[in-house]
Amino acid sequence: MKKIVRKHGTERMSKIVIHNDIVYLCGQVGVSDTPLQDQAKEMLSRVDQLLEEAGTDKTRMLSATVYLSDMRYFTDFNKIWDAWAAPSAAPARACVEARIALPGLFCEVSVTAALP
Repeated sequence: MKKIVRKHGTERMSKIVIHNDIVYLCGQVGVSDTPLQDQAKEMLSRVDQLLEEAGTDKTRMLSATVYLSDMRYFTDFNKIWDAWAAPSAAPARACVEARIALPGLFCEVSVTAALP
């Protein structure tokens, strides 16, 4: 039986779960009550940090689900995403409008990635 590795866990969730050479990240957000651009950049920086800790990087992303508090942010968010994403390594991605758990947050992302 393959081992499941959980990092930075609480009784509710783990920030990183690794199983069968796949890395699952919990939803990442930026700092509440800052502009969308700042939140998105911070959020994606956290993704980079967690993927590195797990032993992989954004070039190995398999999928990403982006949650925006309002779809009117879609174009602005995509500019930030496109500047961050690895060229020729785009994951399968969904982007949906959703209420985000904390007031003052505009975006959240959940990522899966492969280990090398």
